[in-house]
Amino acid sequence: MIRKFILFICLFFISFAFSCSKSNPEPFINSNNSYFPPINSDNWETETPKSLGWDEIKLNKAINYAQSVNTYGLLIIHKGRIVTENYWNGWNKDTKYYIASAGKSVTGYLTGIAQQEGLLNINDKTSKYLGTGWTSLPEAKENLITIKHQLSMTTGLDDGVADVDCTDPSCLIYKADAGKRWAYHNAPYHLLQNVIANASGTTMNNFTKTRLSDVIGMKGSTWVNYILWLNTRDMARFGLLILNKGKWADKTLMTDQNYFNAMVNTSNTYNPSYGYLWWLNGKNSFMVPTLQTVFPGSLVPSAPADMFSALGKGDKKIYIVPSLDLVVVRHGDDTGTNLLGTSSFDEQFWAKLKLAIKY
Repeated sequence: MIRKFILFICLFFISFAFSCSKSNPEPFINSNNSYFPPINSDNWETETPKSLGWDEIKLNKAINYAQSVNTYGLLIIHKGRIVTENYWNGWNKDTKYYIASAGKSVTGYLTGIAQQEGLLNINDKTSKYLGTGWTSLPEAKENLITIKHQLSMTTGLDDGVADVDCTDPSCLIYKADAGKRWAYHNAPYHLLQNVIANASGTTMNNFTKTRLSDVIGMKGSTWVNYILWLNTRDMARFGLLILNKGKWADKTLMTDQNYFNAMVNTSNTYNPSYGYLWWLNGKNSFMVPTLQTVFPGSLVPSAPADMFSALGKGDKKIYIVPSLDLVVVRHGDDTGTNLLGTSSFDEQFWAKLKLAIKY
């Protein structure tokens, strides 16, 4: 009887310990001392600006500037740990809001996952997945357009149409041969999501959930009419995944590192500051949406040259800086410039943050 009682007690404590370990998972820290928050918990390790040698007074100036221009969520992550997390306008860590064209970069990543799984090849003709006649182009011209052209904004389709979001064939008009022109155009990008859905045989929401959200602990990513809705922490989680080249904790989600490297490097000869739906800093020139002008210099001069970013209208931002192990997220509404992609916020914010971080 005593032995049975002792055995019962032992089994109880073993079961209890196992239960606790499941409900309170241990954080993962890799060999570079980078931290990954648990996927089923709101626990997230922090570190102080002081421990990093940052100037806290100047950091507060950068934060105050962000607050003054309709920022509702601001997160700065170093090696996966939260350095500062701020919410305004009634927001909190669970407030979900659309991220506009910053979602393009998420689609860029998911396209790589689809290729990795053998569901598509970015050199395939787009018509392989959308069918012949998805544009108004002659078939020979339509067949020049590949998934890679959709990723790099070089489809040659006219971005000067009345509705750049219209995906009807009548709205997809010839301007130049694919690969011969860079133009920021929403409609071909929107159809890239259709390519992924058709190639995978599922919805974009389900593909995102099973290949990304559930795996890294994003709480409830939702695509609505091609636009992704996320909370500020979910944006940071995605940024942390990309900072680590598609690795999350002890799992390598993107094993195709050739695709990853192509995604975050220059993808075309016209706009060196654009990868596969990612904006790249530190190049010798750049182009911006709606214009065919080539501007000399770096996209964001005050930011580190190796920074690359997911940028959306209304100043939705996920900045990634590998050299500093940083992810910086800005969520909220327009800062006053009402621009697609880059805006004056980028330079003004990084000019202030630079003084705090001292890079």
